[in-house]
Amino acid sequence: MDYRETLNLPKTDFPMKANLTEREPEILKHLESKKIYEKLQQKNKDLPVFILHDGPPYANGHIHIGHALNKILKDIIVKFKSMEGYSSPFVPGWDCHGLPIEHQVDKGLGDKKESISIEEKRQLCKEYAERFIHIQREEFKRLGVFGDWGSPYRTMDYKYEATIVREFGKFVGLGAVYKGRKPVYWCPTCVTALAEAEVEYMDRESPSIYVKFKVKNPELLFTVHCSPSTVYFVIWTTTPWTLPANLALCLHPEYDYVAVSANNEVYLVAEGLLNDVMERLKVEKYEVLHRIKGKELEGIHAEHPFIKRESIIILGEYVTLDQGTGVVHTAPGHGQEDYEMGIKYGLDILSPVDDHGRFTSEVERFSGQNVFRANKGIIERLRELGALLYEEKIIHSYPHCWRCKKPVIFRATEQWFISMETNNLRKKALEGISSVTWIPHWGGERIYGMIENRPDWCISRQRAWGVPITLLSCIPCGVFLMDRRLVECVADIIEKEGADAWFTKTVSEFLPPDIKCPSCGSREFKKETGILDVWFDSGVSHAAVLKEREELRWPADLYLEGSDQHRGWFQSSLLTSVGADGIAPYRTVLTHGFVVDGEGKKMSKSAGNVIAPQEVINRYGAEILRLWVSAQDYKEDIRISDEILRRLVEAYRKIRNTCRYLLGNLYDFKPDEVKITSDDLMEIDRWALLSFQRLVKKCLRAYREYEFHVIFHSVYNFCAADMSAFYLDVLKDRVYTYRADSKERKTAQWTMHYILHGLIRLIAPILSFTAEEVRGYLPDEKGLEESVFLYRMPSVDEKYLDEDLDKRWEKLLKVREEVNKQLEIARKEQLIGNSLEAKVSLYLSDELMDFLSGYGDFLPTLFITSAVTLNPEKDAPSMTVSSTEIRGLKVLIERADGLKCERCWNYSNDVGKYPEHPTICDRCFKAIR
Repeated sequence: MDYRETLNLPKTDFPMKANLTEREPEILKHLESKKIYEKLQQKNKDLPVFILHDGPPYANGHIHIGHALNKILKDIIVKFKSMEGYSSPFVPGWDCHGLPIEHQVDKGLGDKKESISIEEKRQLCKEYAERFIHIQREEFKRLGVFGDWGSPYRTMDYKYEATIVREFGKFVGLGAVYKGRKPVYWCPTCVTALAEAEVEYMDRESPSIYVKFKVKNPELLFTVHCSPSTVYFVIWTTTPWTLPANLALCLHPEYDYVAVSANNEVYLVAEGLLNDVMERLKVEKYEVLHRIKGKELEGIHAEHPFIKRESIIILGEYVTLDQGTGVVHTAPGHGQEDYEMGIKYGLDILSPVDDHGRFTSEVERFSGQNVFRANKGIIERLRELGALLYEEKIIHSYPHCWRCKKPVIFRATEQWFISMETNNLRKKALEGISSVTWIPHWGGERIYGMIENRPDWCISRQRAWGVPITLLSCIPCGVFLMDRRLVECVADIIEKEGADAWFTKTVSEFLPPDIKCPSCGSREFKKETGILDVWFDSGVSHAAVLKEREELRWPADLYLEGSDQHRGWFQSSLLTSVGADGIAPYRTVLTHGFVVDGEGKKMSKSAGNVIAPQEVINRYGAEILRLWVSAQDYKEDIRISDEILRRLVEAYRKIRNTCRYLLGNLYDFKPDEVKITSDDLMEIDRWALLSFQRLVKKCLRAYREYEFHVIFHSVYNFCAADMSAFYLDVLKDRVYTYRADSKERKTAQWTMHYILHGLIRLIAPILSFTAEEVRGYLPDEKGLEESVFLYRMPSVDEKYLDEDLDKRWEKLLKVREEVNKQLEIARKEQLIGNSLEAKVSLYLSDELMDFLSGYGDFLPTLFITSAVTLNPEKDAPSMTVSSTEIRGLKVLIERADGLKCERCWNYSNDVGKYPEHPTICDRCFKAIR
């Protein structure tokens, strides 16, 4: 007889091989065809609300690995909150305006870009954005991300554009918007102003020079034993091109400055930097002639080294002794601190540089030259005139445009600004930061420092593709019409026709009939031609989305983006919200790090270490990407490499195969027909449920605290250690060899079903594809949902958190561990093959004897051996091995008595007892009888 036919071996159609690349699209089709996201929203619509507001990615190009990290993190949170019992709709969005799209359109137009109308260019930009929104939407959906993909928000939608204009109008109405000539980051390549968040710092080689400025009236300083014509202030700069705009030299009022005789000249530098300067200038012999406080030098004049102009000595506390000379070259048109000092001292805001980064005619000899290329000529001119003291090349961090990656300049231009001081915007923003929970906590400190020190917000851009600055200026007198009624009128038109209307309609079509110039009374106006900073576009999403959509609410419970958004979207959202409404638009802000390669290096195409999400999906499946996101502490930079992904594939297999094994043992289990109570369970089952409750408790807490790596490691360890290596291994004899309808087997099945059902719900936010796939193979039962996402998260069942049971099993498992050590030794010595060939004799102290006697019949099952005997410690023969971990425990491993049962493989003296079944044991005979 083939006794294998009588065993209850696992049966399931759930495939061992995941084949994720083919199966995941099928699961996505199932979820979409069944409208599971929509059903989840309907099911939860009356529950408490939790809103994670999506920061809009830019509609340009395919998604990269950072996009995948961001969207998967959001998806994990939204799915968990939905399954925990919240109404948590997710509305994805896209940032559609701005230079990168316009730049791509210009490249496609080639020479035609100069002749095309602004309306035609804007239409091409819109089509470009729509194309990549479609591409990115499909790529995000392929990651398994739930959301209202049919109705996302887009910053180029008419209603959204109208909200941008209205929110801008609020600042206009508050008197916070002004136009001024101030230095801003300027990209000569893209020909536009840049926000601070649009600037990246990269290493660049620059000239480092020390230059002398001749003191005009040295006799006003002090009496020295040298000709008055040879006294110089010495400055240091890495931007020689800004020297034509120099108007002042700044000293710290409290520093000591020294006049030093060297090279037959007298140099004035800060005493704290004297040694460094002399060493750099290779001056071995010098003499300090005089010492004087910086504040005593205020108002002295020096001569510009190559322009017929004077530089005045001013005082500023931002001067440091970190490097340089303590005398700071000041060009009010090319630096924020320089500008502020220029305003304080009434200096001209000189910036003789045009939009393309070329010197204007104001700069003799260098007119028309690119400022960076002019550095060499300026240095040569300084050398010719004897004003150059030292020159070298240095590598330093320099601001670059985030779009074209070219170096930018700081340049004074006419721009529109939102004042940080009007209506206490800065103060309100700082108060708003303090009211928000920042994760990690240093995020709050970081953005606080940025807001505390940031200049006024430059909101204008000199481009075509964006929302226009909807203001008018009077033609006769030039005064701007700063009237919120005008802005509201424009917004109403834009809501119906889109922002293109500003460029196609006449001024009279926007101008309310009762509005005229407040200065001269004229009704002749012209339109502003610039557009708003795209950070303002996305920054008002809280107003355009959270306030406008019925299913959402304002403020949001959570914003989640990369840590670079402290100076980007987090900041622009905060400023627009506190400026218009007085409070922050978010309750909690969570940030993640950047994706780097396996060695921790930044990814770049030139380095060849870029890993695209599409590559991972095509090779391993999106599930492995989701597992990768959950497996590491994303608050730091996150590493990814082929090796890391391969390790995660192995971890995934362990989790998947644990689910498969549980399913395989439930092929004949009918949950609605089996009535099991906790009293019916064997103690090992109650231990398994205790272990599972601990997992649930730990994972729920980790989900709520956004510690997803804790969930991954906990689930993996539960599947690998608690289940596969112990419980399910021990359970095999019971579920395989007992009668199919026996109580022992049914209680084991009930326990496995309970754990599997809870486990797939627990992992669903992370391993969404696998959880949904497993759900499709669960035994039929009343109330079985058509998707795992329509279930609630498992809750902790306190009745299984039995402390006494826990203590007993902690001791039992330690004994098992000691026995396993000796079984392994016996295997290596070839005394036994597998553990069922062994008989275990335990020699015990009185205390252990009392404890283990209650488990006498169960111990062979626990150890997976054929027999176990319990003996007093005093009877231990010399060959027993004493445990080094447990006092009063000695172990002896011998070959089991009797014959091997052909059906259960246990060794027993009962084998051969029944003539009609001579090769099986008594227990197996009763099971098949």
